[in-house]
Amino acid sequence: MANPPTRFAGVKGNAVLLAQNFVAAVLHDGCLAVDATAGNGNDTLFLAGRVGTGGKVYAFDIQSAALDVTGTRLKEAGLQDRVVLIRAGHEAMALHLTEPVDAFLFNLGYLPGGDHALFTRPDTTVTALNTAVELLKPGGRIAVVVYTGHSGALDESRAVQNMTSSLNPQVFGVLKVQFANRAEHAPYLILIERAIAKDEDLAQQTDC
Repeated sequence: MANPPTRFAGVKGNAVLLAQNFVAAVLHDGCLAVDATAGNGNDTLFLAGRVGTGGKVYAFDIQSAALDVTGTRLKEAGLQDRVVLIRAGHEAMALHLTEPVDAFLFNLGYLPGGDHALFTRPDTTVTALNTAVELLKPGGRIAVVVYTGHSGALDESRAVQNMTSSLNPQVFGVLKVQFANRAEHAPYLILIERAIAKDEDLAQQTDC
């Protein structure tokens, strides 16, 4: 389902690049996208660039510092009008989103450079993923970057895999993408795509 970036060898950032590339294929001007974990704003900035002047991005984070950094980066890029920053955990997405969504990005774990005692957790992450699955448009995509090296990460990893592996294969395609020549605790990807029914027009479903 995913076309890898032109280059994906190297030490850093590969899982994130693959996640962005995967959702980029279904995003264009006018689309609606969600950054479920704003962090330092890398994914939010990327999504804002993809949805164009007619699109919108919702970015969630529980830490004010993360949203402050993200907001500053958006202003510097002139993209702040395309993004709604929400100080809330991604498990609260259902309270803020009512429209069908074209793409979701999840980058789990803790805020780089922030408090490592604050990180995503199995129960809230699964709640958020269930919301994303419910809101995802036919033809839409969800990319989840999963980490296993910090405290509690293995439990979250298992919860994410259990939840996504239970999705109806007639409705959702689910891939696990893992680098075979990296360290045991290197991040991996869960990629989800919602199918388009035979009687649905592909052009209409992918037209934001």
